[in-house]
Amino acid sequence: MSYHWKQVLALAGTAMAAVPRGASCQRDATARPALVLSRLEAIDSALAHNPLLRVAREQVAQARARGVENTAFPDPTLSGDLTGQSGATDFRSNTGSDVGVGLTLPFPTKFLLRHRVSGADVDAAEFGLVQLQQQTASQTAQAYDALIVALRHRADLLEGDSLAKDFERKTQVRFSAGSVPRLDVLKARVELAQAQNDLLANQRDVANARAALNRLLGRPLGFGIEAADSLATPPELPDADSLVAIALTRRPELLGLARQRAGASATTALAQQYLLPDVGLSLEKNMARGAPGTYTASIGFSVPLFFWNHQRGEVAESKHHERELEAAYADLQAQVDLDVRATHAAAATALQQAVYLRDALLPEARRAYEIALTSYGLGGSSALDVLDARRTLLEAEGQFADALGAANDARADLERAVGSPLETLGVRHED
Repeated sequence: MSYHWKQVLALAGTAMAAVPRGASCQRDATARPALVLSRLEAIDSALAHNPLLRVAREQVAQARARGVENTAFPDPTLSGDLTGQSGATDFRSNTGSDVGVGLTLPFPTKFLLRHRVSGADVDAAEFGLVQLQQQTASQTAQAYDALIVALRHRADLLEGDSLAKDFERKTQVRFSAGSVPRLDVLKARVELAQAQNDLLANQRDVANARAALNRLLGRPLGFGIEAADSLATPPELPDADSLVAIALTRRPELLGLARQRAGASATTALAQQYLLPDVGLSLEKNMARGAPGTYTASIGFSVPLFFWNHQRGEVAESKHHERELEAAYADLQAQVDLDVRATHAAAATALQQAVYLRDALLPEARRAYEIALTSYGLGGSSALDVLDARRTLLEAEGQFADALGAANDARADLERAVGSPLETLGVRHED
């Protein structure tokens, strides 16, 4: 995998433009040229347009809005009253009014702790978005590789179809010359028909791979898309222990849970400050009829009296929540460790299989086919020998393509488990 993690970690916010549905979509799919994308471009597009990521971004925005609401200063209050003296001969001359503005301010440390709680909630939501971005990047890379594998199969099948046509022509020439029986011609034609049927089946595989990739990119499933990159054998893997150490510092699940622990700690501290007073400020103007208005300013405080230990219960609950998160964090660390080691083992095995097929099986299968075909031309091999060698070669090519796809998929999964692309880590590789 050769993409930069900053694209994975970026909080891309571009929304996909609305597209027509139904029959109009089909018309557009046939009218538009195929979109040619590299693996990195596909990942960038998925990070920008994937519908699930758009949902997650809205959830982060909601968390930020709640943070603003929870940490804002209390709104001031406006009060007023109108008083009159009963039994007075002139009611208007014995009336008065009061107008006041009041504001209740929490104790400063309470305000700071509320900021910490809200900030931790927002950070946890943002790390959740980062986690989903990493998963989407990995899934997109794997879907892209699935398309490449299907296209690689198509190229191999086209080569096989060409070989089958060539062999059918040679068999026909030899049959016309009386060198081989008609049965060889029939076998060659059956093999050619099978090659063409395999090509038809591959068309379905390519279409399904395109649809899966388009879904991740937030595009209509029937839109044309082509891969600019080709399959390649991935490089050697870094040491598993080094990757585990890195993952424990970079996995967004761990970072998000750490922020939740910080928020829980702030919540406990906030609950423990129940005896600290909230301060009330007020300014009042008295406007009695016939007298000049007077202003009254006051400052006061309020302290709750907890006769039934409600606040103690809240403190105890918050402390238990802290311990719960501590246990969850320890368990998550173990899960991340296991995840990295399991995906590393899978990636190492897949890489070994791809290298073996590339260096051992595939060259031997190609040589065996060439020898059988040459020998058949000289009368030393039968048509069945050639057909068997050709099938073995096609099978080896298909296995190699699948192995390359599996090796790249496993590497993408390992990068998801680590939380970073392997090329940027600078850790030692396994021998």
